[in-house]
Amino acid sequence: MIPLALLAVISGLALLVWSADRFVDGAAATARHFGMPPLLIGMVILGFGTSAPEMVVSALAATQGNPGLALGNAYGSNITNIALILGLTALIAPITVQSQVLRKELPLLTVITGLSAFQIADGHISQMDAWFLLAIFGGLMAWTIRQGLLHRGDTLGQEMAHEMPSDGQPISKALTRLFSGLVFLIIASRTLVWGAVELAQSFGVNDLVIGLTIVAVGTSLPELASSIIATRKGEHDIALGNVIGSNLFNTLAVVGIAGAIHPLDVGREVLTRDALTMGALTLSLFVIGYGFRGRGRINRFEGAALIAAYIGYNTWIAMGVFN
Repeated sequence: MIPLALLAVISGLALLVWSADRFVDGAAATARHFGMPPLLIGMVILGFGTSAPEMVVSALAATQGNPGLALGNAYGSNITNIALILGLTALIAPITVQSQVLRKELPLLTVITGLSAFQIADGHISQMDAWFLLAIFGGLMAWTIRQGLLHRGDTLGQEMAHEMPSDGQPISKALTRLFSGLVFLIIASRTLVWGAVELAQSFGVNDLVIGLTIVAVGTSLPELASSIIATRKGEHDIALGNVIGSNLFNTLAVVGIAGAIHPLDVGREVLTRDALTMGALTLSLFVIGYGFRGRGRINRFEGAALIAAYIGYNTWIAMGVFN
């Protein structure tokens, strides 16, 4: 059963990355066709698109009674996004934060991360807690849309406009990519969840650990690819915007959707290890990325420190599993 489960995880991850890219491309092209500003596409459409793997995987895990996998996927993806993805991209080229919109989102992400830690302190995410997260998410989307309409000349919008092909693609092709990407996204997620649960049971580890590690890295691959590509092109705001947007979506929408489907029991280690690591990384990102005296900047040394933190965190998990 282990080889079959491993094949399901690998093929599920590969299909997940392909379908997420197809979904994002179709969604962005559709939005562009209807005249949505580039900044709004970058903040809303790509935010949904790059977090779609986490949303679908966590929703399916909650539906099938695997709350640890659902929560681990969300928190593990947040940790991976900051420590691994931003760490790697900063090593390639230091990341300069110019977008005023992103500078507003950094403190917001820090506050919301603190809220998530407060919610799990009692060892439970109730359906009321989940709907509260979704209500905040709805308010955040309204604020985001307003920012996208008011700050059309923001550097993030300029970078998005540069990334988008000027000719676009026919609406029929865009919609086909959008819906086919969504269908394959669901198929990939079901395959991945089944394989991950089977692996966890075969190796005697809980599904939280699988969610925090293998599944989290897999569902974060779209952010990794887009951030590295953006950084190599000098589009730093897109690279950082991918991570900030994804973490906001994960903390609010992914956990909110999973908790609304099925209340989540939270082990003590989630608060003392995972939420603590996520909070510390988010706070460090705010400190080094905000730029209190001008533009924020994540240099190569700070990128290396983030990668070291990621390695340390996974070592911490491994010690808990094998002790």
